[in-house]
Amino acid sequence: MNFTEGPMAEAYGSEGGYNMGYPAGVTIIDMVPDHIKHMVHPHWANYPPVNPMWHYLLGMVYVILGFFSFTGNGLVMYLFFNHANLRTPANKLIFNLTFSDFCMMLSQFPWFAYNCFNGGVWSFSPFACELYACLGSITGLCSLWTLAFISFDRYNVIVNGMQATPLSNKGAMARLGFCWGYATMMAVPPFFGWGKYIPEGILDSCSFDYLTRDDIMIRTHGMALIVFNFCIPVTIIAGAYVMIVKAVTAHESAMRAQAAKMNVKDLRGNADANKMSAEVRIAKVAICNVTLWLICWTPYAKIVAQGVFFDQSSITPIASMLPALIAKSASGYNPVVYAINHPRFRLAMTKSFPGFCVHENEPDNASTATEANTTQEEKA
Repeated sequence: MNFTEGPMAEAYGSEGGYNMGYPAGVTIIDMVPDHIKHMVHPHWANYPPVNPMWHYLLGMVYVILGFFSFTGNGLVMYLFFNHANLRTPANKLIFNLTFSDFCMMLSQFPWFAYNCFNGGVWSFSPFACELYACLGSITGLCSLWTLAFISFDRYNVIVNGMQATPLSNKGAMARLGFCWGYATMMAVPPFFGWGKYIPEGILDSCSFDYLTRDDIMIRTHGMALIVFNFCIPVTIIAGAYVMIVKAVTAHESAMRAQAAKMNVKDLRGNADANKMSAEVRIAKVAICNVTLWLICWTPYAKIVAQGVFFDQSSITPIASMLPALIAKSASGYNPVVYAINHPRFRLAMTKSFPGFCVHENEPDNASTATEANTTQEEKA
């Protein structure tokens, strides 16, 4: 690995870049406290210490993410508990997504920020490193599978229409139980030998080991995470929204064609139009949310897949740390997407916080009837 020229010289330090006062031959592992060194993968011994600027920069970014995550997710949970009309089966999935995102930031932010501003390496015990990584895995996987169920619910409502079996409270709770149970089932095994939790990147955070290849238990755990917790959920999500787009497009085309034959502008009444508009609007919100999630998590999935299957030489401390940080930023934008775009949440925000920047008008009579019918269907 050449650190004497190009961007690497500036990022890592060299005679041609910034040496930051470190003696020649010092690696990033040398900066780690002795009680944690046995956990660090030998791969990181190929890299010198990073510029301390990176630790402070990442720490500040995490402070900002923490603020938005705690504020946004906390607001959505407050609205959910204080407005009965929000507590529908479908919205329970949204609440679970918000709750898991809140827990993710709660379990990750304090540890990471402390390390960033206090030496830039993992400062706590080996068990704390494993616990940090485990909690991050549970909440991250729970959020992903919750999004998969939200996507399927939207598919069921929009594509199947009146023939759809509405989501019941029992069905919603069963899905939430699966999300948390499955996430825990995948995150706990590293404590018992299937997989391993270790410091990663610039070594101020921990995650599962995706670099070890000579231990079949560790490598198969990484493979399982990629296949069952990225590829399969993403396939479900993408498939659901492809079908939604096709169904909505086909429906609109059929309605326009029939209206043209009858020489009228629109065949739908106000209630039907409002209901269809609400369904399409909710689908757009969910599609936006899933797209943002993919933008956040795909870079990290790429790094993990590269570590498990391909050439590891380009997995530098910064190259692995930035995707991990981007992935955790998913916990900050979900409440913004739903609070700003979901009509019910907007109306609840207007009622609870009239001085806030969100103002949603009360629906008219037709919209109210449609809303009541939709709520009744969701409670069935």
